[in-house]
Amino acid sequence: MVLLGGVCDRGRARHAAAAAGPKMQGFPARREGVIECLLCPTTKAIFCMSDRKLFVTTALPYANGNFHIGHIMEYIQADIWVRMQRMHGHEVYFVGADDAHGAPIMIAAEKAGKTPQQFVAEIAAGRKQYLDGFHIAFDNWHSTDGPENHALAQAIYRDLRANGLIVTKTIEQFFDPQKGMFLPDRFIKGECPKCGAQDQYGDSCEACGAVYAPTELKNPYSALSGATPVLKSSEHYFFKLSDPRCSAFLEAWTSEPGRLQPEVLNKIREWFVPDEEGKSRLADWDISRDAPYFGIEIPDAPGKYFYVWLDAPIGYLASLKNYFGKIGKDYDAFMADPEVEQYHFIGKDIIYFHTLFWPATLHFSGRKTPTKVFVHGFLTVNNGEKMSKSRGTGLDPLKYLQLGMNPEWLRYYLAAKLSSRNEDIDFNADDFMARVNA
Repeated sequence: MVLLGGVCDRGRARHAAAAAGPKMQGFPARREGVIECLLCPTTKAIFCMSDRKLFVTTALPYANGNFHIGHIMEYIQADIWVRMQRMHGHEVYFVGADDAHGAPIMIAAEKAGKTPQQFVAEIAAGRKQYLDGFHIAFDNWHSTDGPENHALAQAIYRDLRANGLIVTKTIEQFFDPQKGMFLPDRFIKGECPKCGAQDQYGDSCEACGAVYAPTELKNPYSALSGATPVLKSSEHYFFKLSDPRCSAFLEAWTSEPGRLQPEVLNKIREWFVPDEEGKSRLADWDISRDAPYFGIEIPDAPGKYFYVWLDAPIGYLASLKNYFGKIGKDYDAFMADPEVEQYHFIGKDIIYFHTLFWPATLHFSGRKTPTKVFVHGFLTVNNGEKMSKSRGTGLDPLKYLQLGMNPEWLRYYLAAKLSSRNEDIDFNADDFMARVNA
């Protein structure tokens, strides 16, 4: 059963489609359709219908564990929005994938005595029970380790290189002397160089949102062994985000009316203000990692692999291409169509990657850029408390289903709490019961 239809008060759907996500405005209506309320078939609703073509994604979950409630919230929000668009008569393709690459997966697979491919495949096999259980209807679920992603990532890299936006630099990297390997960003921890928060990862701060190089961390240590890492030199490949062409494009792209929510745009604008020395805050982006690494090899660079954040969003395109291969649709023709609209639903913790790196990568490789990026806040519990397994404050989506709880209750509750703004929402058991039972 689907929660939403042509909704009415008698159906108790409470206009959840509007509450679940950003409203689409300004598109020409070409015809009208009559749709019955799915919960109350005697009531009919009038919808303006048109021939829009939409490509919709959610952020890719990292393939090192099961879905958590934050994933499910985002998928429900996007799923409701997609259903609403289809009810308007639009052609919509809704795809997802597992983010399958990176040293963390390589290390986890090694500990489990499996190959990375085996490890990721076992994680992927468990996705269906969550998606089906909460009535989340992706058209396709793929993997960033699929052949489509390998081909697309390498093609995009070559196009960026041909555009003069790939450079090499010799950098110093942290090396774990006990493990005998260069440390991935996520396996280096220390104090944030911007705000001083402790136990922050080597690429970004969860407290203040700053992005930085691992070598900028204060009092760093290896998350694998606890050892103090040492610096070693290595040649890396960079995307020249500091190039004036990138700055000019991104300032224009992010400022396009309706592209980003106002609060997201306000945050992004901070990156266009020169720093204290008058330099651009848009630093060149390190897109390479040294072997051993589970990922996609960089063309003409033996022993070098794409950093996972380079190939992960390309996985959106790869999943769509994989799906079109299954249904016999021309991927290249679809993506070349200027009428096609591209939408991404993401959490606020990955704004930087999706509103700066990703559109610049697409634009300067000659590809379509996103029409809009919808950003939601975090899901907290009990009046703003962060979810924690150790404190027993988490909400396990699979356990919810195993207890026989109606998935439509949670869909409705989250839809009623979410809005078009980038705001945290709180799950409270008493509030949940009151809303469902009202």
